[in-house]
Parts: sequence; C-alpha cells; structure tokens
Amino acid sequence: MSFVATDRIAPRPPPSTAFGPWVRVRRDYFGSALAGSTTLALAALAAWAAWNFLAWAVASAVFSTHGAGPDACRAPGAGACWAVAVDKMRLIIFGIYPRDQQWRPSAAMLVLLSMFVATTRQRAWNRWLALAWAVAVGVIGVLMWGGVAGLTRVPDDQWGGLPVTLILATLGLAAGFPLAILLALARHSRKPTVAKAVSVAFIEVTRSVPLLVVLFLASVMIPLFLPAGMDLSKLFRVFVAFALFIAAYLAEVIRGGLLAIPKGQYDAAAALGLGTWVTTTRVILPQVLAMVLPALVNVFIAFFKATSIVVVVGIFDLMTAAKRAVADPQWQGFGTEIYLVVGAIYFVFCHAMSRYSARLRRTMHPVHRG
Repeated sequence: MSFVATDRIAPRPPPSTAFGPWVRVRRDYFGSALAGSTTLALAALAAWAAWNFLAWAVASAVFSTHGAGPDACRAPGAGACWAVAVDKMRLIIFGIYPRDQQWRPSAAMLVLLSMFVATTRQRAWNRWLALAWAVAVGVIGVLMWGGVAGLTRVPDDQWGGLPVTLILATLGLAAGFPLAILLALARHSRKPTVAKAVSVAFIEVTRSVPLLVVLFLASVMIPLFLPAGMDLSKLFRVFVAFALFIAAYLAEVIRGGLLAIPKGQYDAAAALGLGTWVTTTRVILPQVLAMVLPALVNVFIAFFKATSIVVVVGIFDLMTAAKRAVADPQWQGFGTEIYLVVGAIYFVFCHAMSRYSARLRRTMHPVHRG
C-alpha cells in the first residue's frame, strides 16, 4: 500500500541566528501583546515603589542627629532614621557582651570569616584545612570565654548578637553534617539492622516535633539527667540540640541522593573489586553530595535564620539584640530601620551561601548552569 500526501505542510522558518541580551529580553518579556503590556505595567509599578523607597531611605533620611537625639528623626519631612541603627549598632552586633571587651568577639568573627573564605578555595580542601578549623575553633573559644592569657572571663550567658548567631550556625552545621551522613547511610541500608532501626526512629521523631520543642527540652531536660553538682552551659545545650535537629533534616536530603544513584554504580565498583568503604566514600558519596548540593544549601540557609528562635531559652542572638534595640523608649517608632539593617545582615550571609553553592555546583558539574 502506498499513501499520497494531498496536503503538504508548509516548511517552518529557519531558527533565528540573532542572540544577545536584548534578543532574550524581547523574546521573554515582549513576545506578545499581553506579555509586553504586563511587563510595562510591572516595570511602572516597580519604578514607582523604588522611587518612593529611595525618597524615604536616602533623599529625606536622617543619618546623624548631630547631638539633637531622636527628635531630629521626628522633624517634619524626615524620612528613614538610620541614626537609630548607628546608635544601636554595638548592641545589635555584640548584644550584652561587656562593652570594654567587645574587641574580642570582633576578633573571633574575623577569624571565623577568614576560615569561611579559606574553605571556599577548593585547593585548600585537605587535612590541613581540618586542622586549621580545629585551631580556629580553639582561638574563638579563648577569645569569647577568656580566662587565659590575661583575658577577663566572660561566661557564655553574656554573649550575644552576631557572634552567637555565627557560632551556633557554623558549629551546629559542622557537627550535624557528619551525623547526617551516617544516619542516611544507615537508613538507606537494605538489611534490617539495629543501626537502621535507630536511624529511622531518630529521624522520624526529630522531624515530627518543632525546633522550639527540641530547644526547650535541651534547656530544661538535659540538666535533670546530669549528676548532682554538674551543669552544662546553656549555649552548649542549645548547640547540641541544633546539631541533632539539623542532622535529621540533612539525613533525609542525603538519603534522597542515595536513592537517585543507579544500581550500576554499585555493580561497577564491585566489578573493580572495591570494598564497601571505598565504594561509599570514593564513588557514591561524592556523586550524592554534588547531586543534592542545592537542597543542602537550602537547609543551611533555613537553619542559619532559625538561630533567631534561641531567644526562647534565653540566648541573646542577633535578632534578640535587634528587638532589645527596638525596645528603647527614646527610639520608639523607628524599629523598621533596625529590622532592615538586621535583614541586610542576614541577606549578606544567606546570599553568599547561595552564590557559593551555585559556583561550586558549576565547578563539580560544568553541564549544570543553574
């Protein structure tokens, strides 16, 4: 049998060879009349909002009171009162840490940020980096606690502000991540072992309760199980609670990556005579961590911001310091400026984590450009 086409389909025009940012803008935002009108309307709305915000935040803003105090911000026509952020910056950054010793948390944050920068360099990923982190943690502890080298002893219940947020987030994630890998591997095991049962129970129970409950239990229940006369600092108890809670969430992310690894990877490793340890650490986990990197960073960012909840157990973190600054009766009515400054601080750290994860993913998988 033969078929004869009676209606020929007209050939499609060849693809356009034009490229560049303007071609992309025209295609994505002005591809049709509806798309073009929507783009223009949203652009006009964004321009109006930006103009009013700049008029409030810059043009008519009060950056310094020149000795006039809060009354300068209440003058007719005054916009944003950034002077309140300048006046309360030490409280926001350092909390209730003794004023004459605030150079110590400044130095501790400088050490911590230096280690962050060093860790972003892939050529530094070796055993010396782990040793450097151990030394850095010790230096930060000496600077914050004191009691040695002529430094005044400052108990951790007097810490506060940005150093507490950075220390809790960094050490909590650093301690929770290895535990999360072990939990994920144990739960992913196909054999019904005790380790798998414990892993499943821990993950499900931890993920079934709010972080607020975990922090409260760590603050109230742990001292009840300690021997008489023994006590653990509140900051350490909160750190343990954070590490355990983060580990449960990270474990499920990593387990999702383990489930995505095809069985052929295991078969190929076995055919090469690789043992279980080598297969897991050199073949499977590198692929898993690269695959779930965006999800891991998403959890990192979420828990970095979740450090603000430690106020319920009396820890003076960055957000708590900001609330204390807003509560000053002399500066009532200017809390928006303080919260914008604190929001900018959170944004800087969260955006840096997001951009670094995107760059790292492009380095590990050049095909992925997202």
